[in-house]
Amino acid sequence: MDFLTAVMEPFRWLVSAIMVAFHDGLAAAGMPAAGGWTWTLSIIGLVLVIRAALIPVFLAQVRTQRRMRLLQPDLKELQERYKGRTDPASRQALAQEQMALYKKHGTNPFSACLPLLIQAPFFLALFQVLSGISNAARQNEGIGAMGHDQVVQFDSSSIFGAPLSASLLHGGGDPTAVAVLAVVMILLMTGCQFLTQKLAAFRTMKGQETDSPLLRQQKILLYVLPLVFGAGGIFFPIGVLVYWTVSNLWTLGQQFLVSREPMRA
Repeated sequence: MDFLTAVMEPFRWLVSAIMVAFHDGLAAAGMPAAGGWTWTLSIIGLVLVIRAALIPVFLAQVRTQRRMRLLQPDLKELQERYKGRTDPASRQALAQEQMALYKKHGTNPFSACLPLLIQAPFFLALFQVLSGISNAARQNEGIGAMGHDQVVQFDSSSIFGAPLSASLLHGGGDPTAVAVLAVVMILLMTGCQFLTQKLAAFRTMKGQETDSPLLRQQKILLYVLPLVFGAGGIFFPIGVLVYWTVSNLWTLGQQFLVSREPMRA
């Protein structure tokens, strides 16, 4: 077992255990144990658990964005003071004073990425679990907290004719069904990502100057994040696309609710 595998093992077990718990509950309620929608709802249940746990992080992110907005005049004044000074000593002094300014306001320019960073190991764990389903089924093995019977059930399950373990790039099942469903979900999740960043940028930058550093950061996130997830979507199994689409819908809903509140200090 290599280092990454060892590090990810607890996350794989936790992710699969949550899915199994939802699956068993849905099966006990009368849904077919091997049904694609039973497993799809289990993945959605996983999203709800993770995103509910991240609500405090999201609220902290909103407060941090407010602080970032307040420090923009001081940051602009600092950058004007060092404008045109490109020697190493000046660049180092600028960086140190910027960090001191962020510390004073209790914020940092990378706070917008915190929820994504926290979700990353769970997302990677889900990707590893779902990508390994077919191989585990062939080798008569379980994966994470999923026993062999559940692995076989998941491997044979599908929605709209597309297996949950299939991906756009690697295929599996009906190629047309996989391609159509994957493309639709990729477009939906990237669209949600774009709208979320648009709302965040509008709220954060209201009243800010067009050349402020925070505006430049928001513009980068506005276009880069949807492109990253859109390009990555061709590798994701359908089950992972379900996870990320629902997660992005949750994020968009959160951002919409926050955008309706007045900006406070």
